[in-house]
Amino acid sequence: MSPRKRSVPTLACAASALALAVTAIAASAPAAPAVAKTGKAGKTVTSGWNNWSCKPSAAHPNPVVLLHGTWANQLDTWFVLAPELAAQGYCVYSLDYGKLPYMPGLNGQGPLVKSAGEVSAFVDKVLTSTGTKKVDIVGHSEGGGPLPRYYLNFMNGASKVDKLIGLAPDNHGATASGLGTLARKVPGVSQVLSLSVPGVEDQIVGSEFMKKLNSKPDTVPGVKYTVISTKYDEIATPYKSQQLSGPNVRNVVVQDLCKLDVSEHIALGLVDRIAFHEVKNALDPAHATPTTCKSAVS
Repeated sequence: MSPRKRSVPTLACAASALALAVTAIAASAPAAPAVAKTGKAGKTVTSGWNNWSCKPSAAHPNPVVLLHGTWANQLDTWFVLAPELAAQGYCVYSLDYGKLPYMPGLNGQGPLVKSAGEVSAFVDKVLTSTGTKKVDIVGHSEGGGPLPRYYLNFMNGASKVDKLIGLAPDNHGATASGLGTLARKVPGVSQVLSLSVPGVEDQIVGSEFMKKLNSKPDTVPGVKYTVISTKYDEIATPYKSQQLSGPNVRNVVVQDLCKLDVSEHIALGLVDRIAFHEVKNALDPAHATPTTCKSAVS
């Protein structure tokens, strides 16, 4: 993928995150290149990020679809995790969704129902290209919670998804450390948000979108869920509201795995290798290994 200038808000958050002790070493590691592997059936399997000639191997039969969060894009969000997964033999795909014409590069702000339609079409494209029946979704923030959950619950996505893995997902709406709650109390703010950044309004606790989404059970049959959270989240707050209830759910807090992990909302999705180790365990539970502080540098 060709490099491009990163958005200033995202870059600033990432730079701050890179200063954290646990994630700094991991973030400085070079990105893994695309590779060619041989599957168990003896066929050559090409692997790459958004490589539409990729065919899944017997070891990793489900293609992985990566969904960025709000005010983000696929390049800024997945520049660490996507190449690593591709190098391990996964067919990895990502997209930019929820674009607004007056905020280029800061995506995920369009109405979530429309964005879910974009995700639905993209998943269908991946399934057709790879010849598979199901994908695994890994998403950050909006892309790991309300967006894919709406797709699963209301757009027949459950029949096309095997695993949903959320990094700091605002599954039940976000208060943004109280700012969202305040917005609900100030006359006219919700209307302004709906007109200017509808995807943001959709995610605030109490929105019509969240009411509809959470009128359904947290999970749908047949899908395996993993929620990876940090106690230091300042956006998807309170952080325990990220957790899901139901069968086939694993809720993980990174500080329970490594007390030294001080990642907040942005860092958890962009550079936290402890969180990424849990993502890999969730994608391939048959070969899962314990996640500890050492996972930050391994």
